[in-house]
Amino acid sequence: MLLSRAIAAYDPQAQFEGIGAEGMSRERFTLWRNHTGWASMGPLAAIPRIPPLLVTMWRTAAHLAAEKPELIVLVDFGAFNMRLAKELRTKLHYSGPIMYLFPPATWLDKEGVARAVGAMTVPVTAFAHQYEFYKSHQQPVTFFGHPLTAQYELRAARPAPPLDGGTIALLPGSRGGELKYHLPALLAALNILRTSRPQLRAVFGAANPQGERAIARAIKRARISNVTIAHGVADAIRDADAAFVASGTAVLETVLAGVPSIALYIVNPMVVGYGRRMQKKIFKAQYITLPNLVLERELVPELLQEDATPEALAAAMEAVLLDPSQQYAQFAEVRERLGPTTALEDCAKFAVALARAGQE
Repeated sequence: MLLSRAIAAYDPQAQFEGIGAEGMSRERFTLWRNHTGWASMGPLAAIPRIPPLLVTMWRTAAHLAAEKPELIVLVDFGAFNMRLAKELRTKLHYSGPIMYLFPPATWLDKEGVARAVGAMTVPVTAFAHQYEFYKSHQQPVTFFGHPLTAQYELRAARPAPPLDGGTIALLPGSRGGELKYHLPALLAALNILRTSRPQLRAVFGAANPQGERAIARAIKRARISNVTIAHGVADAIRDADAAFVASGTAVLETVLAGVPSIALYIVNPMVVGYGRRMQKKIFKAQYITLPNLVLERELVPELLQEDATPEALAAAMEAVLLDPSQQYAQFAEVRERLGPTTALEDCAKFAVALARAGQE
């Protein structure tokens, strides 16, 4: 949606349609299909989703080939979008411009993926690392920076909050599996923190209405008071001294906003072994959160799986609340490595130019 807003500001006549979530329908989009629930945690959860997603991909490709939009923009979700691009190019012989924002395999350095993306689309990466990798293999790629840099202004450094209080944001994620495993751990950690910080305030960030309902039920079951629910990351972290964040884009948002953070991620124990084998096999990086990957060192502590106990989470948060300056001192470097604040505007202009070139 950020890109569509930027395109609309640059080209008021632009029209948008596509696959996405409810919010897109309020942003001048004609929504074909809601993708809520498409994401899965682990291979076992993904298997039953494959047949309907394939059907959706074929229908989407047929629709696009028939309608011939001036520009197709693919965003992330490589398992679906790479198949969609291949169907359009090889089966339906679609020749219009296809721009790929956040192309897959950002941190995997997979030459085959880079060549496939470059052959079928116009890749636009948000990370200098991926840009350099594509260029090293003579693949087309464009880099303007990360679009979120313009959405968050680094706030001034804050002193440590009072020893008996403070405000923390809790961002458990948006997927059902994330909420299932993260909410109990976060609420238990909050209870532990309040034994020494009785005045500690907590603000949950709900990604969508379903998440808000799940969070409200969890708070009620835990019988915890002085907890509020905000809509989205920005509202949740606005007055926070620090944040618990499910690993994902939200960690980058908290860092760009200047909020010291603790990252966590817990999945179904049945898929842990598979995930670790895959990480060992294909990942060179030892981190999973974006700020740590960008800096190639640990800025945000990562508590994953069995390490994400309530006790460990509470201890990590207490350390950050006592001395937020250690993280804050490194936030400017993350922002600098993500490129200029004009990234979103530049990307929008590039998209409009691609669309107009496709008409010629």
